[in-house]
Amino acid sequence: MKYFEPIFHVFYLGVVFYMSLKMISAGKNNKLIKLFGVMGFTLGAGDSFHLIPRIYALLTTGLEANAAALGIGKLVTSITMTLFYAILIKIWEIRFDIKENKGIRVFAGILVASRIILTLMPQNQWTLYDAPVSWGIYRNIPFTILGVLIVYLILKEAVKYKDEAFKKIGIGIIISFACYLPVVLFATTYRLVGILMIPKTLAYLWIVYIGYREMNNMVFDSINLEQII
Repeated sequence: MKYFEPIFHVFYLGVVFYMSLKMISAGKNNKLIKLFGVMGFTLGAGDSFHLIPRIYALLTTGLEANAAALGIGKLVTSITMTLFYAILIKIWEIRFDIKENKGIRVFAGILVASRIILTLMPQNQWTLYDAPVSWGIYRNIPFTILGVLIVYLILKEAVKYKDEAFKKIGIGIIISFACYLPVVLFATTYRLVGILMIPKTLAYLWIVYIGYREMNNMVFDSINLEQII
């Protein structure tokens, strides 16, 4: 694991940044593709703050000796992951041409703000190796509700319009939370549970890849909804 995990992280970051930058570049005339690229870049940039110190720690003095850098990295990642889902809501709106969405926007905005505020609270004690599990739970309550909301919105429209790409995105989100929540709850007590972060990471990689693949197919456009009915 000393070498497998760093290699995996480098592979993940490299692939995410490659696909994201390609989509941003190709999205000059396609807002949806560009947003997918921005979303993927936000994911990769945020994860870099945690994964690069983790790679360093695994290859040098260990995780506990680098607790402060790892904790700050987790703080940044927690915020950028929240922004990832905020951008995904905008992608959902564009893809399915959602106009009457004020209530959902307000509710999602409250969840995003709540998650970020709870993440920034000093009680999280990010710089400690054994940070309080209770605050890990608190800050993930609005995040989980946000995830459930997005899964519902995406799968509802994807089923309605028989949009296979967005069905897979919904499934990817479900997989990511199914792997992430046990880590939040049990990883401090049972360190082996942390291995679930690998399939969780692959689920996010899959979500970004779906946008990248659709970019290559040149069919990912909100104005062509009638083609998938």
